[in-house]
Amino acid sequence: MEGRLIGLGDAVRPHDAPRSTMVPMASAEAAVLDRAADVQAWLELRADEMATLLEQLVAIDSENPPGRKLGECARALREAMTRLGLSTELIELPPARELEEPCLLRGSVGAGAGVVYFHGHFDVVPAQSPAQFRPLRANGRIAGRGSADMKGGLVSMLYGAAAARDLSLVGDGRIVLHFVCDEETGSVAGSGHLREAGMIDPAAVAMLTAEPTGGAVWHASRGAITLRVEVQGRTAHVGQAHLGVNAFERMLPIAERLTTLARELLTRRTAYPLDSDEARGSMLVVGGASGSGANFNVVPDSAWFSVDRRFNPEEDLAEELARLTATIDGAAVRAGADVSIEVIQQQPSAGTDERHPAALALARCVAEVEGAAPRFEMCPGVLETRWYAQLGVPAFAYGAGRLDVSHGPEEYIDEAAMRRCAAVYALFAGAALRLR
Repeated sequence: MEGRLIGLGDAVRPHDAPRSTMVPMASAEAAVLDRAADVQAWLELRADEMATLLEQLVAIDSENPPGRKLGECARALREAMTRLGLSTELIELPPARELEEPCLLRGSVGAGAGVVYFHGHFDVVPAQSPAQFRPLRANGRIAGRGSADMKGGLVSMLYGAAAARDLSLVGDGRIVLHFVCDEETGSVAGSGHLREAGMIDPAAVAMLTAEPTGGAVWHASRGAITLRVEVQGRTAHVGQAHLGVNAFERMLPIAERLTTLARELLTRRTAYPLDSDEARGSMLVVGGASGSGANFNVVPDSAWFSVDRRFNPEEDLAEELARLTATIDGAAVRAGADVSIEVIQQQPSAGTDERHPAALALARCVAEVEGAAPRFEMCPGVLETRWYAQLGVPAFAYGAGRLDVSHGPEEYIDEAAMRRCAAVYALFAGAALRLR
C-alpha cells in the first residue's frame, strides 16, 4: 500500500509486518544515517536557542477554543524561521468561528522536486491555570501549556529542517513546513485550506507531524464524528408544570439508547496495535457536554447533549454517521420528542502500512538516534495525518512529548528528547528523499 487510506480489507496486523531492522537499507540512506552524530552535535550547540524559542512560544496564550493570539504566535514562528534562514510565508485565512487572526505558516528548505512535509499546529488546548503560560525551565525540562502538544515539536521541526539543510541532507529535494492554527478544534480552517488550495502535493514522499507520541510512531488514527443533539419542549412555571413539555425528560430515552450503542461499539476491535485489547474498541461518548432549561423552577423548553464518536480505520465515516443519526431519530420517535441534530465535525480515519518504505526509513532513523526501533501504534484519537494520507502521502506522527502529560496541569517536555526528536526529523527528511 502506498500511503493511502486503509480500508476494512487491508488493515495491517502487526504480527504480519516485518520489523524495520530486518529490511536492508539503500546505500544512499545509509550515508544519511552515518551523519547522525553530526546532526546531534549541530543541535547540541543550539540547545539554549531551542529552549528560548520554546519558552517564547509557550508564553503566548494561543488557547483554542476560543482561538486567541493565533496571529501573534504565527508571527513569532515566522521570525524564528527567518532567523534560521528558512523561507517563510504567513497566509491569512478567512474568518472562522471565534478564531483570532486565523492563519497558517508555510516554510521550506531546499529547491528540488521531491517533498517531505513537516506539519504541526500552534494552537493549544485551554489551560488549567494562567500560570501554565509562564514557562518554567528546570532540571532539563520546560513546563507549560503546549510544551508537549506541540510547541516543543514545532521547535524540533524548525531546527531539524535547518540541520538537514546545513549538513546537506536535503539533496535535490525539499522540506516543506506547514504550521496551522486550529488543530485542537478540527483544523478545518488551517489544514482544510491546505487541502482545498492544492497546497499538499499528492506525489510527496512523506509527511511527519510532531504529536506527543512519547517515542512511538503513530501510523494510523481514528476518525471522528461530533454531534449536538437538541430536544425541544414547551416552557411553563413549576406551579403549572402540566402545561409544559419537559424537553429534558424527552431527551433521556435518546441518550439512554446511545449509551447502549456505546457499549455495543466497545466490543468491536481494530486490527491496529494499541496498548491494550480494551483500547482497540470503537469509541462513543454520550453527554460529554450537556445543558437544559433556564432555571430550576421552570419546565425546560430545550435540552441538549453532545455525542462524540471515535471510530477505527476499518469503519466507514458515512456508515457510522448514518448509524448515529438513525439511532437518535428512532429513539426520538419512540419518545415523542422533537429533535434536531447538528454535525459539529466529521473526519475520516487514516493509516499508512508500517511496511511502507517511508515507515521503515523512519524506524531506522529513530533507532539510529534512540538506540532501539520504535513501536508502531494507532493513535487513539484523530490526527492531522489524515489530510495527507487521503491523498496517498505516507503520513506519520512522531514526537518527543508525552501523551500522558499533554493537556494536563503538569505538561512539560524533556529538552534532550526535544533535541533527539529534531535529529530524527533531520535524518528522516534526508532518508525519505532518497527513497525516490
